[in-house]
Amino acid sequence: MKDKLIWLGNDHGGYKLKIVLTKYLIEKGYAVEDVGSHANEIVRYPYYASIVANAVLSGKAWRGILICSTGIGMSIIANKYKGIRAALCCSSYQGKMTAAHNNSNILCMGGLCIRDVEAMDIVHNWLNTEYEGGRHDISLELIKDAENINFSGNNWTTSDIYDAKIIMKNNINKVP
Repeated sequence: MKDKLIWLGNDHGGYKLKIVLTKYLIEKGYAVEDVGSHANEIVRYPYYASIVANAVLSGKAWRGILICSTGIGMSIIANKYKGIRAALCCSSYQGKMTAAHNNSNILCMGGLCIRDVEAMDIVHNWLNTEYEGGRHDISLELIKDAENINFSGNNWTTSDIYDAKIIMKNNINKVP
């Protein structure tokens, strides 16, 4: 699994859980890049989320894990990057389903919201569940379409959604 490099980033609220997960991942045979923070002193999470998101997008990282106090801030900033599918998970089931249905490439967790054992189980399920594809590809394509429109300076609108529903009703899988 050394070829499956996982980058971890955290703020002060995620520091302790990051230490636990780093040890867990190494024991499971994954390669880990810890981009910080390296203490529980107050830092700003967007910097760490940016480093991990860019590593995933560039292919330097296979996947990323981001941890702040609640996981909310990390998931918000990570999802500002085109091509990132960051999922905030607080249960093992969510970890499994975001891998199976959303093909998420970054996992976000709350270091002050979740116990170590549950966090390790979430990570295990997320890393060991294959993306199912099939009907889920349709949703991921719609997400890509929304990103392309939103990142061009426009906004994906309800008319786009309405057009997509009509197209899907007519058994066409992709919005033009």
